[in-house]
Amino acid sequence: MHGILVAGKIYRAITSAYYRGAVGALLVYDVTRRVTFENVQRWLKELRDHTDSSIVIMLIGNKADLRHLFAVTTDDAKAYAESENTFFMETSALESTNVEHAFTEVLTKIHHVISRKALEGGNDQTTLPKGQTINVGSRDDVSAVKKDGCCSA
Repeated sequence: MHGILVAGKIYRAITSAYYRGAVGALLVYDVTRRVTFENVQRWLKELRDHTDSSIVIMLIGNKADLRHLFAVTTDDAKAYAESENTFFMETSALESTNVEHAFTEVLTKIHHVISRKALEGGNDQTTLPKGQTINVGSRDDVSAVKKDGCCSA
């Protein structure tokens, strides 16, 4: 019993460290496999247990190009996202549909949350987030990668 308790403590410590400082998350499920959508509830709970309440979460249904194989309807996913106060979008990594848009939306919402926190904190520089600048590149960068054979079928 003692070993299990220690393992639980280690797991919790690792989990907390993994999520520490997260300001956004994309929860992705496969629209053609219902079980992946059902697992979202567990991942959402874990996120909320280990992150700040202001984290931006977007639920993403991937493989939207396979509409004829949908096991999770868009309406069901939208209703779930709304009930959990998360954002929702369907994407197709294969066709590059809404992938860039999903990241842009999450980054925009994160920016709004951080800006609001900075304003609420006044001019105290210690309340401003510190980190790295992220260059998301341009469409030309993405096109170049695709031409080289990455991420294409």
